[in-house]
Amino acid sequence: MSTAVTTTRTDRVELGRKRDRRSARQERRRLARRDAVAARLAELHHIRALLRDAEAVVSAGWVQNAWFAVRGTHGGQVAVTAHDLHLVAERPVSGACLVGGIVHAAGGPAAVHTQLVQRTLDLTWHALREDERQPVRWCPSPDVRAAHVRDLTRWNDQPRRTAEDIVSLLRSAEESAERQMGLCRACP
Repeated sequence: MSTAVTTTRTDRVELGRKRDRRSARQERRRLARRDAVAARLAELHHIRALLRDAEAVVSAGWVQNAWFAVRGTHGGQVAVTAHDLHLVAERPVSGACLVGGIVHAAGGPAAVHTQLVQRTLDLTWHALREDERQPVRWCPSPDVRAAHVRDLTRWNDQPRRTAEDIVSLLRSAEESAERQMGLCRACP
């Protein structure tokens, strides 16, 4: 004896609704992935532009053992450290270290905690210390990120370091941003 399975109109309608919900959920996921890739590409574009601007800042005047140099009231330059950061707002910046160049290019000390500056510093440290084939750690812990900034600062302040070394690192970081953009575009 064979049993026939019959489906009623309500069963077919319910099955169609399940397919529609599944299709809608898959489409939302696909669009969310696309949005995430587009956001990452936009961020990398901004990071790359910031690195170019930082290169211009450092090329105009590079300093060691200070974050910035500003024009003095009677000519010359005044080195700016953490204790006299207010001078950056009061006088034109005439030079910057590696980290200071990135911060100044982003808008100055007020921008230091922005995601753009933080991720640009992450990428710059990655270009300095990591294998280019390794993924960039975009969100290290605050302690690790602070250690990376100290590492970049120590590297900048080494006696044998030159302005050309700083510019070269900024260009390497820019190339890393390009590679990251390529990886994003390759994502399905």
